[in-house]
Amino acid sequence: MAELLADHTTLRLGGPASAYVVARTTEELTEAVTAADAAGDVLVLGGGSNLVVADEGFAGTVVEVATTGVTTDHDSTDPTCGGAMVTVAAGESWDGLVATAVERGWAGVEALSGIPGLVGATPIQNVGAYGQDVSQTIARVRVWDRVLKGFRTFANADCRFGYRTSRFKADPGRHVVVDVTFQLRTGTLSEPIAYAELARTLGVEVGERAPLADVRAAVLELRRGKGMVLDGDDHDTWSAGSFFTNPVIEPGRVPEGAPSYPQPDGTVKTSAAWLIERAGFGKGHPGSGPATLSTKHTLALTNRGDATTGDLLALAREIRDGVESRFGIRLHNEPVLVGVDL
Repeated sequence: MAELLADHTTLRLGGPASAYVVARTTEELTEAVTAADAAGDVLVLGGGSNLVVADEGFAGTVVEVATTGVTTDHDSTDPTCGGAMVTVAAGESWDGLVATAVERGWAGVEALSGIPGLVGATPIQNVGAYGQDVSQTIARVRVWDRVLKGFRTFANADCRFGYRTSRFKADPGRHVVVDVTFQLRTGTLSEPIAYAELARTLGVEVGERAPLADVRAAVLELRRGKGMVLDGDDHDTWSAGSFFTNPVIEPGRVPEGAPSYPQPDGTVKTSAAWLIERAGFGKGHPGSGPATLSTKHTLALTNRGDATTGDLLALAREIRDGVESRFGIRLHNEPVLVGVDL
């Protein structure tokens, strides 16, 4: 019986895979990808939290990354040890790693609590939230290069990290992440809080620190309030997270009253959620139907239980085109689209 990709994505959408392989070791992963590359199309699947798959499914081999392992050079008995190098297999749960880091006093990823998916996906998207992103703590990324057919290791400076992007995203399909090494500060306090909403929740000023466990708890509380912590009983969480990235545009194109965050290259980042809401698409839009905006967060497109991928993409196009008509700014999807176009 064919494996349904709807069973492996947080949107719970997607048709069958022609073939499905689970890779539990790095050797199994590289061998499966190499064999599948020789045979035809390949989809390397992580946690499925950033994926929109066609209703027709995938006419190739899906290789599920299920590798495990977390190692560190940190000696908790050495009081002079102020940092930890932590190497994590691509198939480890991201939020599981954050929970471990908080428990063991490794600072630098605490504000990234509650994000679904696997560790191997984080450098590809340069995953970020609440003032942190993984580029701030990644020391190196080890990959299987499907073109050169060998392992390569990229230092942080060679990963070309940017806002929700990296060299791995810019060259899609070439690199299969096998493990990621993070350089984390040790201690009981977080990195300086950089996000105003999180600072208010914690009762501190922006730039101050807070206990690691308190930051994790606050972030989880904020994410739950926006339907961004997976819950099978809550259809607001049947999503791919934020569907559209925040536009980065020239300063003169920012609509009056819209949030504006200057970037190092002279451009400005504004808020996709602000644009969506001001274009007439409120929470829960259109109010009923198989696919709607989340009732908690206008950036999340959700499956209300019986949606198809076609339903979801029709809603995405309506919102994208409505924002462009109203403001002249074209939104771009953050999730990876497989077998479909927007």
